[in-house]
Amino acid sequence: MADAQFDVVGVGNAIVDVISQADEALIKRLDLNKGTMTLIDADQAEWLYSEMGAGIETSGGSAANTLAGIASLGGKGAYIGKVRDDQLGGVFSHDIQAAGVDYRLRAATEGPTTARCLIFVTPDADRTMQTFLGVSVMLGPEDIDPEAIGDAKITYLEGYLFDRDEAKEAFVKAAELAHAAGRKVALSLSDPFCVDRHRASFRHLVEGHVDILFANSDEITSLYETDSFDDAVGQLVGKIELAAVTRGAEGSVIVTADEVVEIAAEPVGKVVDTTGAGDLYAAGVLFGLTQGFEFGVAGRIGSICAAEVISHYGARPETSLSALVKEKMG
Repeated sequence: MADAQFDVVGVGNAIVDVISQADEALIKRLDLNKGTMTLIDADQAEWLYSEMGAGIETSGGSAANTLAGIASLGGKGAYIGKVRDDQLGGVFSHDIQAAGVDYRLRAATEGPTTARCLIFVTPDADRTMQTFLGVSVMLGPEDIDPEAIGDAKITYLEGYLFDRDEAKEAFVKAAELAHAAGRKVALSLSDPFCVDRHRASFRHLVEGHVDILFANSDEITSLYETDSFDDAVGQLVGKIELAAVTRGAEGSVIVTADEVVEIAAEPVGKVVDTTGAGDLYAAGVLFGLTQGFEFGVAGRIGSICAAEVISHYGARPETSLSALVKEKMG
């Protein structure tokens, strides 16, 4: 890929994550849909926050997690996401820059408060996410930084942001700017319910504006309305340059027009919290692609990153991913 200031620029929901341990009884008492992400309003956010146990707070959001992972690998990343000029907005801005990511958008001075995601982690390491999107979803085409997009090898778009028309317009603008500069565009489908809500729009985006697709098995089968993983993967061939599809403990596959590369899951002593697994897998693959590595190598780096993040609470690495990859791969 041509010389660029950034390896990856991410566009997504700027969210502060609040992560707390919970038992099955609490999930049931709060009437939460275990293992999924549910959108909530400001009042619900306040009530659920009051019901949570002690937790950790950190800058989050899927694309932001990915960019933090890329920085930990030694890559150069920038991030575009909207926060308010409030306490949580300050937490987000400071935290992501401390992780080594160039943050590209000033805090809004009006509108809803900064987004937060309340994450309940059960003993089986599953996570149930309740998300108040706040001002994050107000991101529109005017917030897309043409200079950052044009100066990044890959622009990475977070599917969670896709609910509002303004966000769809922002995605298309970012993709068009990237392609005009001779760069690549990547998209994460993010969540099967997100795909269900916007299937036609996602297909149009994938087949008309995206070069690299990230998804898990539930998301890709939802996109193509089939129960067969192999059938869904087959439908990608010829429609996209590259797709990286995760399958949990079964590992992942990287699909191109010419080949399907199977990537084994990296062994983990104990799975503690699966929050951020897909985000960090994407970080590893994107880093590998921007460094010109073979697909199998990029996928292995993704697996190593995902294994690290699921071995502890929180969606950010707790060790240098660059050092970890060197230790694992030499």
